[in-house]
Amino acid sequence: MPQLNLPNADRSITPYVLKGDPIPFVKFKASDFPRIAYSAAHVVADPLAVVDPWLTPAIDWDTTLKFRHRMWDLGLGVAEAMDTAQRGMGLTWTEAQELIRRSQVEARSRSDSLIAYGAGTDHLAPGPDVTIDDILRAYDEQVDFVEGQGGRVILMASRALAAAAKSPDDYARVYGHVLSQVKQPVIMHWLGEMFDPALLGYWGKGTHDEAMDVCLDVIAAHADKVDGIKISLLSAEKEIDMRRRLPSQVKMYTGDDFNYAELIAGDDQGFSHALLGIFDAIAPAASAGLAALGRGNTNEFFDILEPTVPLSRHIFAAPTRFYKTGVVFLAYLNGLQDHFQMVGGQQSTRSVQHFAELFRLADKARVLADPELATSRMKAFLAVNGVSA
Repeated sequence: MPQLNLPNADRSITPYVLKGDPIPFVKFKASDFPRIAYSAAHVVADPLAVVDPWLTPAIDWDTTLKFRHRMWDLGLGVAEAMDTAQRGMGLTWTEAQELIRRSQVEARSRSDSLIAYGAGTDHLAPGPDVTIDDILRAYDEQVDFVEGQGGRVILMASRALAAAAKSPDDYARVYGHVLSQVKQPVIMHWLGEMFDPALLGYWGKGTHDEAMDVCLDVIAAHADKVDGIKISLLSAEKEIDMRRRLPSQVKMYTGDDFNYAELIAGDDQGFSHALLGIFDAIAPAASAGLAALGRGNTNEFFDILEPTVPLSRHIFAAPTRFYKTGVVFLAYLNGLQDHFQMVGGQQSTRSVQHFAELFRLADKARVLADPELATSRMKAFLAVNGVSA
């Protein structure tokens, strides 16, 4: 097996021999799975564009779209233009519109594509002069665009609303307005403050339990317009509590990148579907695990997915909003893009030690598709950072 030198937490450098037997890439259809599973997909930057990356996003469209086809080939859906795609964190609404247009064209080119698109208010900067009416217009613009392309909406949380709302009534007014007008049921997304600090206090309440009551009231009032809700609070207990309180026709989509295996497997009172950023990074494992669950082999499901959980917890470690960097680094190691550059220069948000541990955990999780290639690329990355092979 390949070997390389990796730095340790105490600053020592020791040899590491890869152990993993990579999970093979096997094509499936979404109908092979007993759960609906969306992968929130990243965008691939164009490192050769003549731009200042912190100021002007540049996207390699061909590689970005090829990655979407890879998800579909594995039977996974694509949650497009979400926070994994650096939405509001390097990717502006202008680029998101182009991403949505192009992805919808690709989705229409095949019969087995499952896709939905983020719509929010990120083109409206929060500020003291922003009113609830401004927020309504901003949501309308993005929802109208997605539906105008023929897409299904994932209703994203709004930084502007979090800043402008004076009470839960403002949230009820905004969500009631949007949900009353959508053409088909949406997936709502409650993104926790660990993913985006600007969303602290969302739903107008100080605790998640109180906020959940407000959110459930909104869903109950418009249940016919809500396909499901994705919550990203990194708490299995809170997700299960909310899942059991949802109207019977409304799905729970886990956004818990710490506890997804147990939540997808479920219990005697229900289960969660999936809409996860980590599925971008571990797509063959996610696909194989879901297929095993579809065959009724729960033990195999856990055998495949449980080793990926330590990797996911590492990638999504605080500050959780930097998780995209680990996702893209793993795509680079796996040969899914030719470089480790990111929109907004966000490849710099994690340390060399973080990437070294990511490499070890990815090997143990069997998600380094080609160990020789991954080792070669890791050695090159480490060399640039002063660690000899």
